[in-house]
Amino acid sequence: MPSEPMTRILLVRHAPTPETGDRLTGRASGVFLDEPGRQAARAAARALADVEVEAIYSSPIERTLETARIIAQPHRLTPITDLGLTEMDFGAWTGQTLESLRRTKEWGTVQAAPSRFTFPEGESFVEAQRRSVDSVERIAQDHPGKIVAAVSHADIIKLIMSYYLGQALDLFQRLRISTASISELQIEDSHPPVVVSINGTGVTG
Repeated sequence: MPSEPMTRILLVRHAPTPETGDRLTGRASGVFLDEPGRQAARAAARALADVEVEAIYSSPIERTLETARIIAQPHRLTPITDLGLTEMDFGAWTGQTLESLRRTKEWGTVQAAPSRFTFPEGESFVEAQRRSVDSVERIAQDHPGKIVAAVSHADIIKLIMSYYLGQALDLFQRLRISTASISELQIEDSHPPVVVSINGTGVTG
């Protein structure tokens, strides 16, 4: 029997903004790439320029769409927004500095036992993992045997990769996803999914 077509999913974190690493911007509007961010996005675009990408999906948040549009240019593609790839809903934590959040008693739970945490007025990590993995599965089904890029956010990519690694959700914070990094999954119906790379700067052949 012929083997099932393998789909490659390239998960790209958005390029940096002036707020990255300082503030939990979440789904807030008006947060755009700065010039170093645009340079980082262009570097990711160069890394993927010779890859036969069939489609580019993106979280609808501005910084991800900006990154996706830059990556899409060499391929003459228009990014497709996907709500399943959007940033976590941090609820009442949105807009707060990471320095202040690290002083809260809840921060320890976020880091060590995220499966038991729901952001006040926001989303749980369990919910975010479920909807983001659902999006990846749907994208793979829609593009069998093709290469697809998906631009998203650090926590979302960590949750996705943790799921496909077979890790308990409580271990997902052990992964690191840098801005403008590229992580690769291979998905096919007849074999278990394969995590090819995490937090890289390019792709395999």
